[in-house]
Amino acid sequence: MLVAEEAARRGARVGVVDVCTAAVAALPVGGAGLSAMSRTAPSHPLCGTDSISEQLEELQLTLGEGPCVDAFRHGSAVLIPDLLASEIQDRWVVFADAALEAGARAVFALPLQIGAISPGVLDLYADVPTVLDAGELADALAFADLATLLLLDARIDETNAPVDGAREDRGFEDLGGYRAEIDQAAGILTVQLGVGIDEAFVRMRAHAYLRGRRLTEVAADVVAHRLRFSPDAEPRRTDEET
Repeated sequence: MLVAEEAARRGARVGVVDVCTAAVAALPVGGAGLSAMSRTAPSHPLCGTDSISEQLEELQLTLGEGPCVDAFRHGSAVLIPDLLASEIQDRWVVFADAALEAGARAVFALPLQIGAISPGVLDLYADVPTVLDAGELADALAFADLATLLLLDARIDETNAPVDGAREDRGFEDLGGYRAEIDQAAGILTVQLGVGIDEAFVRMRAHAYLRGRRLTEVAADVVAHRLRFSPDAEPRRTDEET
C-alpha cells in the first residue's frame, strides 16, 4: 500500500503526512495538505507536501473562506476543477485569486468524517484544470477516510501516555508545531485583549491577512513576544516600543 510505503521510507509509523504524500503519488494532483478543524477551537494546518499546498492551507484558515472551510462546514466534498470559473471567483472573492497566485488551478477538499465526528479536511490541488473521474474520486475519499482514522488515533494517543512512559513514534510529528504554537499564541491574546479564545483567534487571523503574512508566522511572533496586541490600538512589534 502506498501509504505504508511512504511511512517505511520515512522510517516511522504511518501518519497523516504519509496519506498526503501517497495521495499525490496516486492521483492527478500536484500536492496535498491537511488541516485539523474544530467548531469549538481554532483550526490548524497540519501538513503539506509542497510550498503551494502549505500556502493553500494557510490561506483558507487565515481568510476563513475556501473549499476547505466549506467542506468542513457542510460535511461534503468540494470539488473545484478550475478556479478561474466565474462562479468560483464570485464564491470566494479573495481566496480564488490568492490560490491562483500561489500556483493552484484546481482544488479538491475532502472532509475527514466518521459519523458526527469531523476532525479536519484533506485538500488536494493541481496546477492545471483537472477533473477527478469516478475511480480517482473514490481513491481520494479512501485517502480521506484513512487520514480520519489516523488523526483521531493521534488525538487519543495524546490523552493516553504509553505504559512505558515514552512517546511512541506514531508519525505525527507534523501535528505538534503548528497546533501548539497557534494555541499558545491565542492563549496569550486572551490575556492581552481580554477576550475569549475564539475572538483571540479571529484577531490573530485578521492581522495575518491584513499584513499578508502566514498565521503561523504571526503566532510565532506573539509567542516570542515580538508582537503585542492591544484592545485599544493596532498590534505593534515590541521593537517599535523601544
